[in-house]
Amino acid sequence: MSTTKWTIDPTHSEVSFKVKHLVISTVTGYFKSFEGMVESPNGDFKDSKVEFTAKIDSINTNQDDRDAHLKSADFFDAEKYPDLKFTNGVLVGDVLKGDLTIKDVTKPVELAVDFGGVADDAYGNTKAGFELEGKISRKEFGLTWSPVTEAGSVVVGDQIKLLASVQLLKD
Repeated sequence: MSTTKWTIDPTHSEVSFKVKHLVISTVTGYFKSFEGMVESPNGDFKDSKVEFTAKIDSINTNQDDRDAHLKSADFFDAEKYPDLKFTNGVLVGDVLKGDLTIKDVTKPVELAVDFGGVADDAYGNTKAGFELEGKISRKEFGLTWSPVTEAGSVVVGDQIKLLASVQLLKD
C-alpha cells in the first residue's frame, strides 16, 4: 500500500462559521484564504491524516467594520496570530478528530464528516468531496469579547458552528 496525497482545491471549497448575534439571529462568515492536505494510507480515506490552515486576515462576513473588529485584538488578533490551524487530524469513520489552534490556544475538536465520493473532472484530475460540520466554544479559544446590551442580551454567542465543503485534488 502506498500513501495517496491530496490537497484542498480552494476554487471548489469553502470554509465558514456561524454565530448567534443578540441571541435572535445568526451571522455567517467565511475564510477566503486557506490551504490543507490529506494523506490517505489506503486510498479509501480511512485513517487519513489531515492538516489545514486558514488566514485570519481573510475573514469575511460581508461587513467591513465587523471584519476589522474580528481581526482585532478583541477577537482573533490577526497581527499577532495570523493563522487558524487544524493539526494532527485523523479521519476515523465519519468523524475527523484533531487539534484546533486559535490564537495561542490548542484544543481537541471533532467534526462530523460526510464523504461525497471521488470523481475525475473534465481535465483528468481526480477529485474527492467532503462536507464537515462541528461546534466549538469561542471562549475556550480565548475569544472572550462579550459585551451585554442594556436589556441584558448577549451580543455574540459562545457557540460557533464550523462548516466546510471541501474538494480535494489528488496529487
